Amino acid sequence: MNDPLPLVSVRGVSFSYGPRAVLESVTFDILAGDFLAVLGPNGSGKTTLLKLILGLLEPRRGRVLIKGLPPEDCPDKSLIGYIPQKAAHVDPYFPASVAETVAMAYRPPSRPLFGGRAGARLAVERALGLVGLLDEKTRRIGSLSGGQQQRVFIARALVNRPYLLLLDEPTTGVDREHQEHFYDMLGRFNRSEGITIVLVTHDIGVVDRHVDKVACLNQRLTYHGSHGEFCRSDAFREMISDGRHLVSHSH
Repeated sequence: MNDPLPLVSVRGVSFSYGPRAVLESVTFDILAGDFLAVLGPNGSGKTTLLKLILGLLEPRRGRVLIKGLPPEDCPDKSLIGYIPQKAAHVDPYFPASVAETVAMAYRPPSRPLFGGRAGARLAVERALGLVGLLDEKTRRIGSLSGGQQQRVFIARALVNRPYLLLLDEPTTGVDREHQEHFYDMLGRFNRSEGITIVLVTHDIGVVDRHVDKVACLNQRLTYHGSHGEFCRSDAFREMISDGRHLVSHSH
């Protein structure tokens, strides 16, 4: 049986900020249905990789393809959800409600089942229901806890029913209990909604429960494969050596 066409294909990708090399000759695929953790120390190129997949940056060498097309040529960009670092750090006096914050990200489909405001309202309520915040839809987002704000931004990323969800260290500043609930929620989206998830994280512990693939970056791709193989790999042993969660980066 032939391998399925990769959802995301990264081929020989290199990128630099001026003279500073960030990624060098990175090649790997993301398949539909993957839950991929991208691990690596600060400065290893994790955030840059997400921005290349989104088409926010262009490779110096190599190429990135989504469903066989360059990111800028994808006809359904709104179906790629993205949560950047510190997205959930909200000004407590920000005047928008929870529902309004989610609705800002809504893009109506080309052939909507329900048009206009009704379609937007149904999409927002569905997304808030998925993250367990439907009852909070009229509250001002700044009045929510950090964990609740985090779920609002997940709902924003889900409101267009994406097939791919990219998250960049989404649990920074969130306590351990809320982190566990958050990753449980992502696992549920991956299994029941069929969303392919790419999660940038510093926390090796997160890979144990829901992640099925791991990619390790340190400018170059040092590992890509299953979670089980990762736990037996040199890359894993290197990350936990000397009691450290991640190896230090030379830059």
